[in-house]
Amino acid sequence: MTPNDYDSFAEAYTAENETSIVNAHYERPAMLDLAGDVAGRRILDAGCGSGPLFAALRDRGAIVTGIDVSARMLEFARRRLGAGADLRIADLAEPLPLPDGAFDDVVASLVLHYLKDWGPPLTELRRVLAPGGRLIVSVDHPFVSYAIQRETSYFETYQWTFEWTMGDRTVPMSFWNRPLHAMIDAFTAAGFRIAVTSEPQPVPAARELSPEEFRRLSTGPCFLFFVLQRDG
Repeated sequence: MTPNDYDSFAEAYTAENETSIVNAHYERPAMLDLAGDVAGRRILDAGCGSGPLFAALRDRGAIVTGIDVSARMLEFARRRLGAGADLRIADLAEPLPLPDGAFDDVVASLVLHYLKDWGPPLTELRRVLAPGGRLIVSVDHPFVSYAIQRETSYFETYQWTFEWTMGDRTVPMSFWNRPLHAMIDAFTAAGFRIAVTSEPQPVPAARELSPEEFRRLSTGPCFLFFVLQRDG
């Protein structure tokens, strides 16, 4: 199977993302906490997948647009969100079909680490933000990737493939690992100021669902979160 064939495993991924501790009780609550009060804010969900974060932001009063490279993922998003949801196919590696300054916030949940080059995507995301807007990002923590790929140098930006098991399916997923300084350099080169860097822990309810997973996520990093400000 070709790595990152999102259309082929959209159904399995949607089911996994809905309830897994890593997504539903760790990453997504952290993103929502960083976003804060979003009532009335225009938000772009960049790499929205099947729409769980889109739904949560909309429930909190945001005006949300979702983009994703996978048509199949967007099918599941539309089932969740309804026919009126603003969902569009777009590739973050290409110019976005969106006007300048259209959004108060952009959320990029676990998406940038699939991209080899962050420069053009970050430039585009800054373009579609209004002055003073925020880009809220979650990515694989570079220490986690390095712990798995010990034969590589932490200081390199490199591609690696990992076998994901979702339900009864195992699929190859390809990621680009970056050291922390390379992430920061990319953000500042694109014209962002780092307002928050966060290494959160899972919500307390996760302890009852899986004590072992809760312990793992509470004692070591998994994802890294940033709130980036567009100042100009």
